[in-house]
Amino acid sequence: MSAPIDRRLVLAGGLALASGGALAQDDAGLKRVAMKTGQGVITLELEAAKAPITTKNFLRYVDAHLLDGASFYRVSHAPNAADYGLIEGGLRGRKVFKPIAHESTAATGLTHKDGTISMARLAPGTATADFFIVVGDHPGFDADPKAEGDNQGFAAFGRVVEGMDVVHAIFTQKVSPTAGAGVMKGEMLSPPVPIVSVRRA
Repeated sequence: MSAPIDRRLVLAGGLALASGGALAQDDAGLKRVAMKTGQGVITLELEAAKAPITTKNFLRYVDAHLLDGASFYRVSHAPNAADYGLIEGGLRGRKVFKPIAHESTAATGLTHKDGTISMARLAPGTATADFFIVVGDHPGFDADPKAEGDNQGFAAFGRVVEGMDVVHAIFTQKVSPTAGAGVMKGEMLSPPVPIVSVRRA
């Protein structure tokens, strides 16, 4: 599809082969985590080598079990595209650790392809524990140095390798027509989908 969501709506790789077999995840700069949700398990492969700051931050929350009991709380659909958008989860703006430096896709080389996980933020450098997973390709979320205003995009740092059916199941859950504020009004899941646990896989 080619109808990206307005960038404002979010504001608020496979293993390499070595001779004799596949490289270990650490050697390939990849980390896997399993996210158990109320709709099933989503397995994520995180790009620790390409997006080290963002991946380290996410794994801090994972290793401290701070995402256990969090939720997917928002679904955003692109206008006139019911199967295209994103799901957002995390601690709903509650920060435990300090915000992290922004890792632009212009620096990491990552892009917002279908199934990419990325950090939710307001201004660059404000991301903490909230994240989103895109449904469909969203090049509008990538950094664009030629664009006016905030052109830094969002910090993509991995992708779904198993469980896109779970992402789609969350994406089709009911939302409240009145909950939420600003661009998020009418996008809040009712009820939210619980994140039971997130562990390194």
